[in-house]
Amino acid sequence: MTHRDATPSRGTSPDRPGRTERELSEALEALAGGVLPDPDAYRTARGEWLRRERRRRLVLAVLIAVVFALATLIGLWVLNQAPSDPGVIFSGAGPTAAEGVSLPRLHP
Repeated sequence: MTHRDATPSRGTSPDRPGRTERELSEALEALAGGVLPDPDAYRTARGEWLRRERRRRLVLAVLIAVVFALATLIGLWVLNQAPSDPGVIFSGAGPTAAEGVSLPRLHP
């Protein structure tokens, strides 16, 4: 920090605002005092918020329905792509469990 940075502006001190700051503060206070709220502002803002919330929920519901329908269609398409001829597991060839063929069992 240099000496020039630490030296306050002429006519100002840290505990007392200068003329520019005081004039700016007065101008902002006058501007803020002239602003009057719309008597219907809360109802309008609440209505807009509720409308946006309804739209958000509707978009979410449509998105969920589209994803669900797409997943169902893809699943049905994949199941439909299975070969129509019986595979090795369900061919019916070979002995069945009722005929005595099973996995070996270990007895303790």
